[in-house]
Amino acid sequence: MSKDLGVGIIGCGNISTTYLTLAPLFKSLRLVACADLNDEAAARRADEYGIRAQSISELLANDEIDVVVNLTIPAAHSAVSKAILEAGKHVYSEKPLAITLSEGKALQALALEKGLKVGCAPDTFLGGSHQLARKYIDEGGVGRITSGTCHVMSPGMEMWHPNPGFFFVEGGGPILDLGPYYIANLINFLGPIKRVAALTSMASPTRTITSEPLNGQTIPVETPTNIHALLEFANGATITLSASWDVWSHRHANMELYGTDGSIFVPDPNFFGGTVEASGRNKDIQPLESWDHPFGVANQEHPQGPRANYRTAGLADMAMALIEGRDARCSLERTLHALDVMESILKSGAEGRFVEMTTTCTQPAALGIEEALALLR
Repeated sequence: MSKDLGVGIIGCGNISTTYLTLAPLFKSLRLVACADLNDEAAARRADEYGIRAQSISELLANDEIDVVVNLTIPAAHSAVSKAILEAGKHVYSEKPLAITLSEGKALQALALEKGLKVGCAPDTFLGGSHQLARKYIDEGGVGRITSGTCHVMSPGMEMWHPNPGFFFVEGGGPILDLGPYYIANLINFLGPIKRVAALTSMASPTRTITSEPLNGQTIPVETPTNIHALLEFANGATITLSASWDVWSHRHANMELYGTDGSIFVPDPNFFGGTVEASGRNKDIQPLESWDHPFGVANQEHPQGPRANYRTAGLADMAMALIEGRDARCSLERTLHALDVMESILKSGAEGRFVEMTTTCTQPAALGIEEALALLR
């Protein structure tokens, strides 16, 4: 296989600018074309980033394209990824892979039949901070992880997103939208999950949009917006995960993991950077000594200050995995297991019982400094 892969993008909404801006950082990716149901949206992105705008059918028939990035809304992920596989191309999807496990398994079967690979975001667990935490855990810095807590809570999406309706129907909600970041990072640290239990609810059956251009419109809420879950891992660790869009403010840390010899405090898994802190049995919490991981270096300005953003690292790693014939870190196996976990959390909330996982996965390989540098131009 050649030393880079031609990349096409289907879906030219908000998130497409991130992929189009950051993909050129990585040496294994060559942007070719983009497509959208809205031809004007595709033309706008193509003009902005110097690639071709094509119809979806033209893009899928384009022989220059090896892998297609699926950036459509979650409810469309399964159908679009299926069409990409049927066109004979590899898929890298935004999270979640699909909105049901059965859809995810159907994609897995089709990919196997076609001899193609499927990868899926999030890739933020490849960030410098999370890989530093992984290294510290792997080296026994806090002993064996036995328990922990994760919290991702806010008032919701309707205050900033230009078209937030899809967040509140089937396939949306905080567990399917934000849960993937936390679950992927937990799999990165601890491996697969054995069973889950959850309580779920919603604060209101409707939401009023306060962002533009739909300010004032009322949208229905058809999926839980407040989830409190328990995750039991195959290695015996037990983690609490709270995901909510019904919380105006809180003081919970994003992720804390407790070991037999200390505790580690991990920054927001939605981002690549941040400060990692840890303590030993002396209870003295201190920042870990920083390291020169390339995916921890701030490369963008944000209102909150400089930030490290290397989204598309997972796509680049998948491209290199295809070239080198190895396992991709954002693999179908792991994202399918994460989907199983999220669907089971919602099922537990609806049925009031523990739910056993029907899938499993391996822990992804760590991404150290040299491995990360090998992905960059």
